[in-house]
Amino acid sequence: MLTVPGLCWLCRMPLALSRWGICSVCERAARRHVSLCPRCGLPSAHPTMACGRCLQKAPPWQRLITVSDYAPPLSTLIHQLKFSRRSDIAPALSRVLLLEVLQARRQTGLTLPDRLISVPLWQRRHWRRGFNQSDLLCQSLSRWLRCPWDSRSVTRIRPTATQHHLSARLRKRNLKNAFRLELPVKGLHMVVVDDVITTGSTVAEIAQLLLRNGAATVQVWCLCRTL
Repeated sequence: MLTVPGLCWLCRMPLALSRWGICSVCERAARRHVSLCPRCGLPSAHPTMACGRCLQKAPPWQRLITVSDYAPPLSTLIHQLKFSRRSDIAPALSRVLLLEVLQARRQTGLTLPDRLISVPLWQRRHWRRGFNQSDLLCQSLSRWLRCPWDSRSVTRIRPTATQHHLSARLRKRNLKNAFRLELPVKGLHMVVVDDVITTGSTVAEIAQLLLRNGAATVQVWCLCRTL
């Protein structure tokens, strides 16, 4: 997709704030329109209560914020960001996520974090892509929320197989002991930021690592949650 300064990347209409790339109409249209469980982020009849799945076996994090299912238009922009090296899209996507977070804060009193954590890539994959998309999301969020972030807070200490075609059980095994924490987190409220959550295996492994090291709470923020 060719970017024209001053036009929305989705509807091609003029922007009031050209630096954001996505107009307010498209931003609202991109948000999910189904009721989600506040814990796991999957469909639920009660958006303010943990769903039956979480009552039986809750994920290790305490809250999940997502903008949408993995579907157009967000999925299109995320794909361009990651596979067409369109790093210029990242600030606009960060803003969409920020608006979702601020809405959750107004509605439910969401706790803002003491520190952001981006999901790390293995060094060779990072080198091939040229950047880590989670880092790019965190850069803007950290500045806007005035919240500390460092791309080296959690490191990936061994390569892992690509997750796309693995079952949930194999994803969990694939990620076992794949990450190392590089800073103290005792007593801190942490947020793990990623672009897309599918089974949640990656963020679950990082959340468990943070909690084992004394983090007070862990939230997960993502652009898309596969429903």
